[in-house]
Order: sequence, then C-alpha cells, then structure tokens
Amino acid sequence: MSSKKPRPGAVRKKSRGKAVGSGGQGRQALEGRGPTPKAEDRPYHPAGKAKAARERLEAARSRHGRTEPARGGGAGGRGARKKSDDAEFVTGRNAVLEALRTRIPATALYIAAKIEIDDRMREILGIATGRGVPVLEVMRPELDRMTARDTVHQGVLLKVPPYEYAHPIELLDEVERRGGTPLFIALDGVTDPRNLGAIIRSTAAFGGHGVIVPQRRSVGVNSAAWKTSAGAAARTPVAMASNLTQTIKALKERGLFVVGLDGDGEVSLPGLDLADRPLVLVVGSEGKGLSRLVSETCDAIASIPISSAAESLNAGIAGGIALYEVARRRAER
Repeated sequence: MSSKKPRPGAVRKKSRGKAVGSGGQGRQALEGRGPTPKAEDRPYHPAGKAKAARERLEAARSRHGRTEPARGGGAGGRGARKKSDDAEFVTGRNAVLEALRTRIPATALYIAAKIEIDDRMREILGIATGRGVPVLEVMRPELDRMTARDTVHQGVLLKVPPYEYAHPIELLDEVERRGGTPLFIALDGVTDPRNLGAIIRSTAAFGGHGVIVPQRRSVGVNSAAWKTSAGAAARTPVAMASNLTQTIKALKERGLFVVGLDGDGEVSLPGLDLADRPLVLVVGSEGKGLSRLVSETCDAIASIPISSAAESLNAGIAGGIALYEVARRRAER
C-alpha cells in the first residue's frame, strides 16, 4: 500500500445537496431578465421620452389648452426632429406672432418656463390656444438644444411644416394677374440665412413681389431666416429655381429686365433707367459675387456708390439698398 498522502485540494468534497451536472449551473444567467422592453417603454430612451411627451400633450389638450411641462428630449427635440420629419422652428416673438397671424399651419408652440409675459406673448398664446395649437412649456436649456447655436429664440419657438416654395413663373403670373409691375430679387449663391431674412424683410418693406433662390448652393428658408425677417417671411413669397440662369432667361422672355449688383458695375444704381420697368434684381454671394453665367445673362450690372472706407456691402444690405432705390424711383414717376 502506498504511503503517499493525497495533495491538498485534490479531494472532492462531498455535496450536502442533490448532485447536479454542470450544464444547468449557468442557465439562469443565460436566460437574463426576460425579453428586452420596447424602446418606447423605457423611460430613459428618447422614444420613451417622446411617448411621455405625447401623453402629457394629450392630457394638456384634454384640459382645454392648459400648458404642461415637457422636460427632457421630447418629440420636438433636435434629434427627434431630424429623424421624424423636416419641420422647422420659427423663433423670436415677432416672427412667431407674424406666423400665427398669417395662419401658418403650426403643429406646436414651445415656450420657456417662467417666461416674462408681455403683450406679444399674450397675443401669441391667445392665437395658439384659439387655433388648437398644442402649447408646451419647456426649460430654456431644452429650447437652446432645439435651435441653432447662434439663434436667439427669446423663449418661444413655433414648430411649422417645411417651407413651401413658390414657382418663379407662377409667382410672376400672380403679379401680372393683379396688374402690378413685377419686382423680384434673386439670390445667386447667398448662403447666410441672416442675409436671406434681411432681403425678405426689405422686399416686404419696399413693395417687392418675391424672392427667388436657387435650389443648390444657396440658403433656404430656415429658422434663422425666419428670425431675421421679423415675420416678413410669412407675408413675402420665396420661390425656388432649379436652375437660376435658366429661370432668369425665362423671366426675360416674359418681358422682365435683369439687373445684377456688383461693385464694378457699369452703371450707378441711382442712375438706373430700368427702375420703373418689370425688374429682377440679382444679388451675388457674400464672397464671390455674381457667378459668370448669371452675370452674362443680366441686362445691366449696377454698382452702389460707397465710401472708400468700406470695401464692400454684404448681400442683405446691398439688396435692401437696391430695393429702396427702385421703390423711390417708381414713386417719383
């Protein structure tokens, strides 16, 4: 008989319970906690937050328009908006009020918690509740996330469907049907929405009939343009041209004269003889000015006299000055 003792740890200890195989020892860990809940049933998930916001909205509507807090990343948040639709936000009290006055089909009104209520806000809330537009109260950081970084929302946002652009020729048909002398301003490569908003505002102020923007390499009507236009975007139509050069040629065939704005123009804007004619003013981009094809299509290139202390004017200011000069000369005749 061997006198060797078994080494420590080599002896299997006797089990006090029923002996089982190793196959079932990890079964519970493999089964986990059951099926994964749907995204909308998880309160921390964006879809769950959106569902909670909808429920709060329905509760608020059932209480006849009373506002309910909608904290967190609700359905109107930046991420949800990009995934679900292409809706835009009108920001700023003046712009929101004008949009509501002109019955833009708004889908929601967001106001900051503890916002200061002035006459504009009273009218905004009155129109929104009267039209059945859902009113949601959110914290200011949430409003900041829902808007562009450089947008000043003033504590109020109006969610609206994507902007519906007019067709340039249909816009001309409407002006001629009303018996007016057409005055349009076209933007050639303008990419700053604040310039677009300023031009829309000037068009409304000086009797213009619409703004024409190209489909590519140009800014569209977004929240920043709405804000800068101070609500004029709700009254002044913006048309989109699939090809700006071809659209300008089509307008010329209809009897319109085309005048481009450039610092090296051959004529001075105050001496423009075409001001009282059916007219299209063309403003170039902030950096490159008018493109070659557009410039060659213009009937005349006009310049705005400025002091040597300034190198140039931005598109928004140049467009406003040109529209004013045309309106002034038309009023004199």
